[in-house]
Amino acid sequence: MDPAELRRHYGAAALRRRDLADDPIAQFRLWFEQAIAAELLEPNAMVLSTVAADQPSSRTVLLKAYDQRGFVFFTNSSSRKARQIAANGRVGLLFPWYGLERQVEIQGVASPIALLETLTYFRSRPRGSQLGAWVSQQSSVISGRQLLEQQLAAMRQRFEAGEVPLPPFWSGYRVRPQTIEFWQGGADRLHDRFRYQREGETWHVERLAP
Repeated sequence: MDPAELRRHYGAAALRRRDLADDPIAQFRLWFEQAIAAELLEPNAMVLSTVAADQPSSRTVLLKAYDQRGFVFFTNSSSRKARQIAANGRVGLLFPWYGLERQVEIQGVASPIALLETLTYFRSRPRGSQLGAWVSQQSSVISGRQLLEQQLAAMRQRFEAGEVPLPPFWSGYRVRPQTIEFWQGGADRLHDRFRYQREGETWHVERLAP
């Protein structure tokens, strides 16, 4: 099918300035809870965009915490995304909540979180996920899936007794937002867009053309 023929007519909701919270984290919390209530698939999935030299790169990661300090995700600290963040901490996040005709775009700076925060989250993960973190040398070239399965079996044996320790190459990252944009699909492509811009410790809100 010709993708040009695919067309959705938006208009399930509207967004007005009077609807917005003064604080973007409060506004995000409201929309995030609504995405969960709507039973969207992976409402905490976000597209993380990084830049290496002049080449951007994007992938989906999972939001695991957020507060006034920023938005947190976890990854192998030797992965491509982590290496790119080490070279250039300026990143973008995008929450594509299609089922609600909404998007949230965040631009900010990513940096590693405290070791204790990483350890606390790691201990909350299912054991299989903990073992998987030890197995995957993320972004490296491998010969096939069989290698991963063999390494997983080896890790199960290695940590058969007791807790799985935190891998030294696994860390959390927090994105401190500089701008947060809330996008609501509108009829006739007249979408509602509002951008919060950080100004010191306060936020300035402005409407953007669709």
